[in-house]
Order: sequence, then C-alpha cells, then structure tokens
Amino acid sequence: MTAGTASAAPSAPPPGTMTLTEAARLALDHFRAGRAAEAERLCRAILNAVPNQGEILQLLGVSVMMQNRPQEAESILRQAISVRSDLADSHGNLGTVLQSLGRMGEALAAHDRCVLLGPAAAEGYINRGSARLTLGDRDGAATDFARALRLRPIDALAAANLGVALREGHRVAEAERALRRALIADPAHGEAMLGYAHVLRELGRFAEAHTAYERAVALTPAKTEALCYHLYLKQTLCAWTDYDRLCRMVTDTIDRDVGVVIPLAALSIDTTPAQQDRAARMFFDRLIKRASSVPMPARPDPRRDGRLRIAYVSADFHEHATAYLAAELFELHDRERFEVLAYSYGPDDGSAMRKRLVQAFDHFRDIRSVPLDAVARRMADDGVDIMVDLKGYTKQTRLDLLSRRLAPIEVSYLGYPGTIGCPHMDYVIGDRFVTPPEHQPFYAERLAILPDAYQINDRRRPLPDRVPSRAECGLPADGVVFAAFNTAYKISPAMFALWMRILKRVPGSVLWLFEANPLAAANLTASAQAQGVDPARLVFAPPRPLPDHIARYRVADLALDTLPYTGHTTTSDALWAGCPVVTCLGGTFASRVAASLLNAAGLPDTVTRSLAEYEEMAVALAGDPGRRAALRKRLEDGRMTVPLFDSHRFTRNLERAYQVMWSLHGAGRPPQGFILPAG
Repeated sequence: MTAGTASAAPSAPPPGTMTLTEAARLALDHFRAGRAAEAERLCRAILNAVPNQGEILQLLGVSVMMQNRPQEAESILRQAISVRSDLADSHGNLGTVLQSLGRMGEALAAHDRCVLLGPAAAEGYINRGSARLTLGDRDGAATDFARALRLRPIDALAAANLGVALREGHRVAEAERALRRALIADPAHGEAMLGYAHVLRELGRFAEAHTAYERAVALTPAKTEALCYHLYLKQTLCAWTDYDRLCRMVTDTIDRDVGVVIPLAALSIDTTPAQQDRAARMFFDRLIKRASSVPMPARPDPRRDGRLRIAYVSADFHEHATAYLAAELFELHDRERFEVLAYSYGPDDGSAMRKRLVQAFDHFRDIRSVPLDAVARRMADDGVDIMVDLKGYTKQTRLDLLSRRLAPIEVSYLGYPGTIGCPHMDYVIGDRFVTPPEHQPFYAERLAILPDAYQINDRRRPLPDRVPSRAECGLPADGVVFAAFNTAYKISPAMFALWMRILKRVPGSVLWLFEANPLAAANLTASAQAQGVDPARLVFAPPRPLPDHIARYRVADLALDTLPYTGHTTTSDALWAGCPVVTCLGGTFASRVAASLLNAAGLPDTVTRSLAEYEEMAVALAGDPGRRAALRKRLEDGRMTVPLFDSHRFTRNLERAYQVMWSLHGAGRPPQGFILPAG
C-alpha cells in the first residue's frame, strides 16, 4: 500500500506544539517505519483540528488497513475520495483494501482509476497487475508489471511479479529473464529467488534450480512453501541428502500449524490421511480463500432438452497423462442425457491428442488468461450444472478457479489423489480402495464411491504388436527384468533400498528405471553402488513416444510400484500391456491407487499389505516364471473385458454418479456421500 505524501496539510492551530505540517510528516514517518497505530493517532488528531483533509484521510485509511481493519479502512478511504477525488493513491489503496475483502471487480475498477489519475506512478501498475493476476488475467498482469518497470527500471518487486505472471502464462523463458532482473536489483528478494528456482526447474536446469531453492529457503525461512518445493526438487533428482530431516520439517509444519505446506508435497512423503487433509485445508484457507464469497452469476433458464451440462476443467487437454486416460470418457458420454464442455487453460500443443479432445466435447472453451470473473460468467451463460476439476493441486493448476463457486455442483476427479480442502468442492470421485467410507472425516468433499476403480482408461491407447528385443532396450540377454517406470520423485530412499535388496536376492536381475533426468540417474547409480549393488544392474529407459513406451512393458518380467505415492497412469499402462505389478496398499488415496487398479484388472494377487510382504512377493515371482506367465496371460485374456478397461461401463457408472449428485441438488439437499451400486 502507498501512503502518498502529507506535505499539503494546511496551517492551523497545531495538535500539541507541532504545526499540522509537522504532525502530518511525523504521521507519515510513523507509517513508513511500520508504526501504524502511532500514525493513526496523529492522523485522527490532525483531522480533529482540521476535518476533511483528503491526504490525511488517505494516510489514516492505510494506517487502519495495516492494523487489519479492512472494512473501517474502506470507509475512511471512500471518505478521502469524496473529499479529494483526484488523489491517485486513495483509489489505489482502496483497490488494495477491496482486494483483501475479495471484491475483485470493485478492486480492479479502483486500480483503473488510480492508473488513470497517476499514469506516471509505477505503484499503480504494480497494484493493478496484482489484482489482474489474482483474477487469472496473466497477460494483463504482465502488461502492467512491464509498464511499472519502464517507469521504474530498478524495481525488484515489479520484475518479480512480472516473472510470476509470465511463468503462470507458460512464457517460461521470458519469466526467467524477468526474475533474473529482479535478483540483480535485489539479490536478497526471497519471492524472486523462489520464482527463479521454479523457472529453472521448468527449463530443465536442475542443478541451478537446486541451488536457487536452497537460497530461497535461506532467504525466507518463514515461508514453508519454499521448503516444500526444495524437497520436491530433491525428490525429482533423487538427491536424498537430508531427506528424512526435510520430511520431518514438512510434517512438523502440518502438525504444529506453523506455516503452509504445498498439498502435493504431503502426498509423496509418509503422511496420514489426517495430515494430508490438514495440509490441504491450511493451503486453501491461507493462499486461496477470499474474505467474501462472490455469488455465481445469474444462469439462463434450464434447457428444454433436460440434458445435464458437465464442464471438465483442466490444463491437460493435450499430450498428457490425464488426456491419455480420459479421452474416451469425453467421447462416450451419452449425448441424449449430457452436454459435455471443456474449459482448457493449458497450452495447445497442436498434437493429435489435442485435435481428438477438441472433437470429443460439444464445446471447447480456451480460457488461458481469461480472468476469473469472465470464466464465471461464461460458465453461467453456458448453464453448467456440474463442474469437474481435473487438476486439484497439481502442476500448472489455476488456483484462482478454486477460490469461488463456479457451478451449482463442483466435483474433484482424477488429477489430484486427495482432498482439496475447499468448502465449495462438493464431491470427490473415488472407489472402495482409494476412498473407503471410513476416510470421509479426512475430506472436505463428500465421497462418491464408484463400484469399480475410480480411474477411467482409454481403450484406444496404443498396444503395439511388435515387442522390442532386450538388446534394443539396452537390457541383458538373460535374467529377470524388474521395471520401475514411475517418475523419479515418487522413489523414496526406503523404496530404493528395498529394490536393492530384491536385486541382491535375485541373481542376474536388473532394475529398469525411467530416466527422468540425468542427475536423478547419476544419483540412483551412486546410491546403488553405496548399497553394494553393481551400478550396471540399473538400466535407464529414456523418454519415448507412448506406443514405444508401452511396448517396453512387454519386455519386462515384473513391474515394481512405489510407496507412498503409487503408480497411477503408469500402473494402468503396465496392466494394459499385460505386465504384472507388485504394489503395497498404503493408508492414503495416493498410496492405494495401484491396489485399486490391480483389483479392477482382475489381479488382486499382487497387492501386498506391508513392504516386507512386497519384497517377498517380488522375489517369489522372480523365481517362478510359470506363475508370472499365468498372471500375464490373465491380464491379456481379460484386457477388453475387465472393469479397469471397460470404458463404456465406467462412463455409465460415472454418469449415474452425476445424476445422483444432481438429484440431491434438485431436491434442495446438501451434498451427501454415497456408494454407487454396480449397474
């Protein structure tokens, strides 16, 4: 907030022994030094002596706001504007106050007025850019921050905010330049350092990102989000120095309520359902929730055809794991009963998958950089009945879309395996494994439990006829091949140590890992050697197009799952290709997905209940090629008939769940958890 100046205070009988000008300057000094209560006292004394001083009222308003009394501050600032409507700072500060109250439309109008009255002041553009960013208008925000930098070229805040807006708008290379500029202006700017670490990670410059995250943690020790991102990168690189200590710091943050934990970070370490729930609710309350709830815009009259309008919202409508799973769902919806819309805020990669998805929906809305209020208006105009969020707290999500209700019913599905902790997210789609009824206390949403696996699968996913040779895959000619293709950040030190024990117990076997990045490969190789395993027994599979990747599962003998974050799409890929998977049933949604998929694929045999049992199962199967062959045959014979891959059956069940939700809503009843019987 800006306090402006107080140099224009008139001469009059002074409060005490000071002139009014001296009192005004002292009040401003108090404010700038963070002594808001003293500034307020002096401002009120001045106004008692000489009422209706616009600049003093403006200073009083921001002093009151600094003491967390926003409603009172709004009233004072409006009084300041009524006295002196030409003071740009009063409008800008009113905008900031309204923003804190969640009244974003009014806030943006106030910032617009501030910029109109003070076009040469960088602060007005910074404040308006902040409001636009909150509203999801990344392009407009970037334009404002760039204007502020033209006016004030050495401004770390403006440059840091520009970097955030550009990164959220998927303009990562530009974001990197803006954040570097911020750090040149202020090397100790913690927010800029954290943003810089993010873009370095997204650019694949992992070693530099690791250093930047360490610096961000050191610069902002109270900002526990930085700690979470630092841990996430270390997991991505399988750099396990201090791993246990960092995990304890994250769980302590949750248990002691001493900061904010990135919800996704809580899923990939050993946490309980209660801890994950607490982390999600704290994240929502402190970083997303607004002071006042904006009502949904008025909706048109119901359509005469009576079809339910379902809107799927995601950044992943392109070549992405979510699209690989769900594309057929969108195509199979019964168009006599449902109208299906996409609200996409991710990139258009021009891929065949993108073209397929655009054709799969009745309407495809591209909402990249479309402000939140405009998205809300669009959904209302479209008459959306049920909004299905496919992202949750995963990469590239638009958190602003979670800050207010956008449809009569809101559902969390597929993208995020846990609670959103959001009071207006009505349901989460699950099944008896991932969301057993006894877990309801750990969800802000009501549980909608499907009869089979919660995960949709696309039967049009590739299944190459040709099986590559071991030599083509870089594998030895003989010996059991254990495939562990889950992404690197899911590999914990304890899990890797278990795999090393398995290799030691199965002579001649190799562990086939997905090569997420060279640093992770190097760290895993070093860890294997430190545990007495020849690094040559680790084979890394480089990224390949999906058909080639799935074909690799037909070479592997057995897939090994991770814990506590099990394979999701990865497990379905393995089962689709006929490769058995050994998993361990954990206690949270993320740690139970593979068990759900195996049961729906007709292969409950390889679901274990402890890591000790997991190890014994893997070793036993490695030594029993006949049993492995029988499991593979069962998967291959049932590929087109088991519930996991029966896309039509799944779609009908999901549609029945939507109709239950809508019936409850139509009867005026609140969201209610339910177990959907088999159809």
